[in-house]
Amino acid sequence: MPLTLHYFLLFPFFFSATTSATTLPPPSTSYPLGFSYHIDCGSSTNTTDIFNTTWLSDRFFTGGATSIVSEPLRFNHPHEKTLRFFPISSGKKNCYSFPSPSHRFFLRTFVVYDNYDGKSHPPSFDVSVHGTVVFSWRSPWPHSVARDGAYSDLIASFPSSDPAALVCFYSFATDSPVISSIEFFAVDPNSYDASSTGNSSVILVNYGRLSCGSDQWGPGFTNDVDRFGRSWQSDSDFRTRNSNKVAALSTRSDVSGTDQKPNYFPAKLYQTAVTTDEENGSVLEYELSVDAKLDYLIWLHFAEIEMRIRKVGERVFDVFINGENLTRIDIYKQVGGFAAFTWHHTVKNLSSSVLKVKLVGVVGAPLICGIENYALVPTDPSTVPQQVIAMKALKDSLRVPERMGWNGDPCAPTNWDAWEGVTCRMSKDKTALVISQIDLGSQGLKGFISDQISLLSDLVSLNLSSNSLVGEIPSGLGQRSLSQLDLSNNQLTGSIPDSIASSSLQLVLLNGNLLEGRVPEELYSIGVHGGAIDLSGNKGLCGVPSLPACPMFWENGRLSIPGKIAIGLSCLFVFCVVLLLVFMYIRRRRNDYDFALPHELTALAAKRNRYQRQKSLMVLEMESQHAKGPSPFSTQ
Repeated sequence: MPLTLHYFLLFPFFFSATTSATTLPPPSTSYPLGFSYHIDCGSSTNTTDIFNTTWLSDRFFTGGATSIVSEPLRFNHPHEKTLRFFPISSGKKNCYSFPSPSHRFFLRTFVVYDNYDGKSHPPSFDVSVHGTVVFSWRSPWPHSVARDGAYSDLIASFPSSDPAALVCFYSFATDSPVISSIEFFAVDPNSYDASSTGNSSVILVNYGRLSCGSDQWGPGFTNDVDRFGRSWQSDSDFRTRNSNKVAALSTRSDVSGTDQKPNYFPAKLYQTAVTTDEENGSVLEYELSVDAKLDYLIWLHFAEIEMRIRKVGERVFDVFINGENLTRIDIYKQVGGFAAFTWHHTVKNLSSSVLKVKLVGVVGAPLICGIENYALVPTDPSTVPQQVIAMKALKDSLRVPERMGWNGDPCAPTNWDAWEGVTCRMSKDKTALVISQIDLGSQGLKGFISDQISLLSDLVSLNLSSNSLVGEIPSGLGQRSLSQLDLSNNQLTGSIPDSIASSSLQLVLLNGNLLEGRVPEELYSIGVHGGAIDLSGNKGLCGVPSLPACPMFWENGRLSIPGKIAIGLSCLFVFCVVLLLVFMYIRRRRNDYDFALPHELTALAAKRNRYQRQKSLMVLEMESQHAKGPSPFSTQ
């Protein structure tokens, strides 16, 4: 049987499976209470275990490889026999990116080594959730843990603005992190006093969940139901020698007040308990291993299940935590008999590595049904969401190789290194992380620069030199924060955008590309005012000293504005000329076919013609008579 441990910085804690898994809703869907899914890391097929839990084949991972434990017959469940490991060739940071939960979730992992790689060296690595380190594994592991594995769990809230729930693994040295299973359970958003503990500002990491007077039970170990997927460990190994002789109690009677909002504590938890054989002054004491300098949330569970206690004042006891008397409890006074009662307390800034819970009888013997202990781990600041989008777009467009480990949050957790080649800093309001520098020179990149780089509003320095980048320089690259830009020795084309000149650049290296067009005068002036600029090796650039003059109507690899105006005016003139010729043609055709003299002029012309003909005839007749001789009537 795998071990269940309680350590935060040394080793994680806890158990296995749950009832049944369902098909995953779309990422935008709100998961209902009771929804869960279970990933069998390293498995290529879906399986169903003896508790009717459906385990999904391995998915949602960013890299790594699969393997199986060296002695699979020693493990009870299929999901404990397979694993995914992340070699250094996958980068130092690898993640599972789950569909984004929209509220509070219970997360459980199972980690085992079992010498799967034959190296007899359990790895050192960290596990983070939502950009906050929650589990740390350090070599050498205890032999039983390395061989049998261990479960760990926590409760966290994921902001609905997050595109995904990230469970990430960070390698130390050249070790390969391992993971065998990951489970998610939707829980009530108000569970475990979420409003007062900070909801999404803290993660509740399990440091002990005990059921008093019973064996280990819960999802993954028995058929008993817990709507949150919690499994409960026997308390026997955690009682100290200071406890008086212990008596275990149990009942099959119903206990009221169980399985109710917001924590849905199962009825079985309150059907068993431990007390002492002695009466007044008797002691029950538990010791839980913890990590110092953290706050802890303690939940104690009680139910009066002894028939002999029938009135107020018959069982009264004090509760001490680390020697401090915090409260006096009379279960019957609080809720009566066979009813669930809980009490919780936050221990601030614990200075020791042991947390002691002691019950001291005042009247009668103390009694307890269960104990829960959660470390309140403050969430680390994460990268500004818009800049995460930009960096993921750059990862795709630049074709960043897997070995660089560009997975998860670019900057968080803060106690890990940021993405390789990336430098981060706190935002001015100290609430988030921002990208201040990207240095990916000589990394063999063969893509292009995404337009989303404009979202990196805090970028001070960008070095993408000596790669094989193509395409144009994005116009959004002119962040006012940018002071150093090195895109030299690539295959960038197009013109230099004017937006770059509006930034605060002091160093501009664009040499060794295929750029063309007019160089913005403001950009060239950087060199004049004490900065450095290199544009050599771009045969198509023009317009500034040391470069050829640009054609009158040609600028930045295309027509200039004056050129466009000149062409526009020429086209307008030609159009007007053509329009005039068409008008004249139409008028001429109308004169040829449609012209007619007025009727009066026609008649007058006809009369004149007749007169001319008569006159001509008379003249001819007179000439004819003269030719025949003198007239008898002529004078001698």
